[in-house]
Amino acid sequence: MAKTMRISYFGHDSSDAAIRKRVRTFEKCGYEVQGFMNKRFDGPVPEWRNVELGETENGAYFNRIWSVFRGAFRAAKHKQILVDSDLIVARNLDMLATAFLTKRLTGLATPVVYECLDVHRLLCREDLFGWIARKFEGAFVKRSRGVIVSSPAFIENHFERRHSGQYRAFLVENRVSAAFSRAVARPTSGPTPKSTTPLRLGWVGILRCQRTLDLMVRAAQEFGDEIEIRVHGRPDLWSVPTFHETIDPYDNISFQGAYQAPADLPEIYGHLDLIWSGDFMEAGLNSKWLLPNRIYEGGYFGVPAIAPSDTQTGAWVQENQAGFVVEEPIEETLIETLRDLISQRDKIEQSRETVLNLPDSVFVEPDGFMADVLDQMINVKTPTSTAPIAIGQPDQA
Repeated sequence: MAKTMRISYFGHDSSDAAIRKRVRTFEKCGYEVQGFMNKRFDGPVPEWRNVELGETENGAYFNRIWSVFRGAFRAAKHKQILVDSDLIVARNLDMLATAFLTKRLTGLATPVVYECLDVHRLLCREDLFGWIARKFEGAFVKRSRGVIVSSPAFIENHFERRHSGQYRAFLVENRVSAAFSRAVARPTSGPTPKSTTPLRLGWVGILRCQRTLDLMVRAAQEFGDEIEIRVHGRPDLWSVPTFHETIDPYDNISFQGAYQAPADLPEIYGHLDLIWSGDFMEAGLNSKWLLPNRIYEGGYFGVPAIAPSDTQTGAWVQENQAGFVVEEPIEETLIETLRDLISQRDKIEQSRETVLNLPDSVFVEPDGFMADVLDQMINVKTPTSTAPIAIGQPDQA
């Protein structure tokens, strides 16, 4: 009988949609998943076996340092689960530190993988605090079996610059799953956006960017009943504390609240003409480098994106002809672009047809892709020409 493969997943927030998505992916690869996770919000109970490590919050750095020690001691009480695991995957730097401290406390030899889908601003600082954070990250990276990143810009701008020769990174974009694509087919065409109806612009995902909020308000003020801005997600009130008060006065901004992915995606994107895909929370750094879920989700359903031109997202949109890009100053060029698209809806229709004609692989992660990543990391294999992209040097420890 084949051995059951097991992953212990150290996550920053068990209620986070991206965490749930990754757990489902691991399970579809045939792995049993045991969570070791913090909790930030009153979210749903995890659908997987989970050891709760405590509560944490955005921006509370000293509390998050304490949470590393607290989490490691709690995780160490479950040594046998970790011993039986074939791989430990740790999401973000604080959970990576928790995983390695747990290994130290228990004497484990289980290999660790670093999943880095955001490069925190602290790691980019050129002061003493940034230097210390990078030293810790570098020590962990060197001892990790591999690094999972969601954008090639993370490799180019961070890992190659800070930890060259010390890592092997695998590019795993935030595409929708093959299982989802089998359950929900891509549309082959769609209704032509009519000039007599409002243009429907979506802001979907983690709502954490003050500048984006201001841009949405500016568009709402400028176009009145010619535009409907549909906002889906959970606002990060630490980053945008006046989110609700800011949008409440505008009848053409509708806040739809939190959603379940992927179950709610057809309904969300089925009511959009365009998806805003910019993020300025960490302007010039992580925000310029990331590739967000919404470009893949929107593209799957034929919704063209609008993205800042000087970002990795903008480069992706241009390379794939998946929408429109706007240059700085975006407060002006976004309004100009929207005015043009409101008056010439055929441009949206043409872009939509282009997006729908793109190969599924642009938006959908193929079956077995993540399984190949995990297999290579567990067995320290050299990737083949058809395997996930890997950059850097494999850890030989």
